[in-house]
Amino acid sequence: MTVFQDLPKLLLSISLLTPPLTLAAQAESMPMRVSWYGPGFDGGYTASGEIFNRHDYTAAHPTWPFGTILQLTHPENGKRVIVRVNDRSGGALDISEQAARDLGTYSEGIVPVEVEIVEWGQ
Repeated sequence: MTVFQDLPKLLLSISLLTPPLTLAAQAESMPMRVSWYGPGFDGGYTASGEIFNRHDYTAAHPTWPFGTILQLTHPENGKRVIVRVNDRSGGALDISEQAARDLGTYSEGIVPVEVEIVEWGQ
């Protein structure tokens, strides 16, 4: 037998010995200050080319890839929302009005929250 004939068996052995990666094992989490935006931008185009809807669960970040999925947790009230990056911001992270309302940060302005990167965009 050659090395190439044994390759499928070798790969199978490695895959059986390696535990599968779970979402939690891949997730990155960090504290971050967030603000929100909505009125005045509603119906306009985002940097990704989508039409902004302040009632969607979206976010803007200066550099993270479009399509990145984030879970935000408010440390004081425990509320969580899932948002998708589809725009660019000048600050750290801006979230849609609806996400801010559901997270409990709407009336607070700029708020520190826990940001978990659930899935990186392309």
